[in-house]
Amino acid sequence: MTLLPRSLTIVALGVALLCGGAHAADVRERQSFDAGWRFTKGDPAGSAAPDAASQPAFDDAAWRKLDLPHDWGVEGPFKQEYPGETGKLPWWGVGWYRKHFTLPAGDAGRRVYLDIDGAMSHAKVWVNGQYVGGWPYGYASWRVDLTPYAKPGSDNVVAIRLDNPEKSSRWYPGGGIYRHVWLVKTTPVHVAQYGTFVTTPQVSKAQATVSVQATVESNGRAAQVQVATEIYTLDAAGKRGAAPVARQAATKVTKVEADRQAQLTQTLTVPQPKLWSIASPQRYVAVTTVTENGQVTDVVETPFGIRSAVFDANNGFLLNGQRVPLNGVCMHHDLGALGSAINERALERQLELLREMGTNAIRTSHNPPAPELLDLADRMGFVVLDEAFDMWHEQKTPNDYHTSFDEWHEKDLRAQIRRDRNHPSVIAWSTGNEIPEQGKPEGWKLAAHLAEIARGEDRTRPVTSAYNHTDSGYNGFQNVVDIFGYNYKPGEYGKMHASAPYLPIYGSETASTVSSRGEYFFPVSDDKSKGAANFQVSSYDLTAPPWATSPDVEFKGQDDNPFVAGEFVWTGFDYLGEPTPYNDDTTNLLNFTDPAQQTRAAQELATLKKIAMPSRSSYFGIIDLAGFKKDRFWLYQARWRPDLPMAHLLPHWNWPERVGQVTPVHLYTSGDEAELFLNGKSLGRKKRGPRDYRLRWDDVVYQPGTLKAVVYKKGKRWAEDTVATTGAPAKLLVSADRAKLRADGKDLSFVTVTIADKDGRPVPRTHDRITFKLSGPGAIVATDNGDATDLEAFQSLQRKAFNGLALAIVKTKAGEAGKLTLTASADGLEGAQVTLDTQAQ
Repeated sequence: MTLLPRSLTIVALGVALLCGGAHAADVRERQSFDAGWRFTKGDPAGSAAPDAASQPAFDDAAWRKLDLPHDWGVEGPFKQEYPGETGKLPWWGVGWYRKHFTLPAGDAGRRVYLDIDGAMSHAKVWVNGQYVGGWPYGYASWRVDLTPYAKPGSDNVVAIRLDNPEKSSRWYPGGGIYRHVWLVKTTPVHVAQYGTFVTTPQVSKAQATVSVQATVESNGRAAQVQVATEIYTLDAAGKRGAAPVARQAATKVTKVEADRQAQLTQTLTVPQPKLWSIASPQRYVAVTTVTENGQVTDVVETPFGIRSAVFDANNGFLLNGQRVPLNGVCMHHDLGALGSAINERALERQLELLREMGTNAIRTSHNPPAPELLDLADRMGFVVLDEAFDMWHEQKTPNDYHTSFDEWHEKDLRAQIRRDRNHPSVIAWSTGNEIPEQGKPEGWKLAAHLAEIARGEDRTRPVTSAYNHTDSGYNGFQNVVDIFGYNYKPGEYGKMHASAPYLPIYGSETASTVSSRGEYFFPVSDDKSKGAANFQVSSYDLTAPPWATSPDVEFKGQDDNPFVAGEFVWTGFDYLGEPTPYNDDTTNLLNFTDPAQQTRAAQELATLKKIAMPSRSSYFGIIDLAGFKKDRFWLYQARWRPDLPMAHLLPHWNWPERVGQVTPVHLYTSGDEAELFLNGKSLGRKKRGPRDYRLRWDDVVYQPGTLKAVVYKKGKRWAEDTVATTGAPAKLLVSADRAKLRADGKDLSFVTVTIADKDGRPVPRTHDRITFKLSGPGAIVATDNGDATDLEAFQSLQRKAFNGLALAIVKTKAGEAGKLTLTASADGLEGAQVTLDTQAQ
């Protein structure tokens, strides 16, 4: 998929249509600045000054060469003594990046900016030895002006220092310039950064009113400017339609004072608009042309969508007037074995898997996302809850964002909203997650302050926060947000609605069920505190931390309260860090209220404190760290895609040690009735009750052979699933998610290796060590298996399978097309290979 940049100069032909032959490159350029950097970890040894590496003459020849985005933490190594809460990886510390670049002599008189989509964290930037600015928040996108010190026609040096404090995150944040970097050149009179704002105040099938606001700035002198606008359709590939669907001639002349900004607004009518929706994410692009005395000084295009999005206290979320349940997941920003370094294909793969499950909504927890996530959501049809902060004044870890909050919260929140407010996928702004101020008598005032900042930037979307204290909905916080998000409080939905019937409600963070793919523990218990052993968690999907629930409990809370807009499950994918219940800080085990549970938890805590915790990643994901589906995937698919014929049995049926023992069987299905057979003998037919979300046969006695479920819906055969006892492991099977790749140095193929018996059936309890080799113009950039306890480096070309599966991630080389052949081998097993085709662009 080719992504359309968020703000891009249009092609010369398009400019010529607007302004009589001017060329786009004459007025604005936006160039990738990712390639050709030097990097070192730590401040240079032996330097007389701590910032010596900022000077142009500094010798960086021994530094490592690399391209951005880059995450130094994921390179490891994993160490047992590192905190599991942040992934047992070395993400903290100081890092330096330097780059030489030449500006053409023709850039004299132009403005030159460096745009950084994300750098973790406390960044400082120098150009040619002069400090030009920085930004502390690692999740923010920001700009520095290089113009005063850049030298057109000669060599220039940019140096960037990052400083990630220890104990500054509750999960793995990564380290480095982990998002894209851009060099932007404009004339002195141009549209400001994030300077266009497109809204659709009136939407109907017959026509839509589109308002386009442009903030124009003039550097060094006053200017008399005009703005004109055209609107085009965008197809799925981001290509503009041949002719505009709406056009507005230039505004009246407006004076922009020197080094000031002015806002110019135009209103256009689009006849018979194609509305953006989850099912049909149609987009448009607004082309803004700035002129001064008839000469074009800037041209910017802004993708957007025409849609109405409303939250209603009784009907939930309405998109274009139709109720759409929010089938949402929360997502941290890391990409598993790739770490936090952004890769568009890896993000796209995540969204493809989530869409298959029935997901239609993403909550960016707990920070502004990579811009590419929103681009993909716009294009693929997801709605997004765009979140700003994990804490305000009150800390969660000693060196977290609370140290910057007073000085930076307004800048960060305004920058986030200005960057993201043109995305049709964004439906709400969240100002915080589980902030400790909930319990403070004056805490609501700070919540109100943040809400007003958000409304000051965008009044077209509601403001929300995610609250986990029960009292938050009754102590004033409910009066400062437009929609109320409860974390893990399905039992509060009715009470909250009764107390504030005017307020829309949704589950901002739900379930937090924990499981390990392919692990099943016996006996099976509905006690959520059970089901964890040997640093794994049972995949019967009944185990949860004290504050959390199984998916079934949350489903019931919503079904009992149909006014609830939907939910955001914690989490869509496993992520690095927070390996509950095997975190280094296990005090959460004591949060039980039942005395017997408290006693058991205290005993478990005492035992765990004597053990070095090996876990590197979470157990919360519906999909594991490698992108392999856990059983819960099908539980959510059954609910979120009720019209899809599907059935999923668990557990697997390879239990030689359990012959003659009770081995419960669960079925996730979109049907309403099912019959279970073991070796052809019926074990009974069961009907789903009104609040049953799985069918259970809890007294099945294990026998090897074949377990089969035949599912019915409204009395008609609907779907079936089978699990069978397999033979011994005999061979490897290899499959790639994509066989044709772009030879751009960024594209990825995710290759799955399955251990199978001689008949090709996956053998679920195998852990053979697999060796990967690649020939051709590419590289294996990471391997994984989804096992939260595997501390082998992600860059290793060997990986033990985890319950029958392993993953290799292959990246192409820029400009080198050809065939790639990935070979997988393991001792005693027949190997396999797959061929990939890389094509020049």
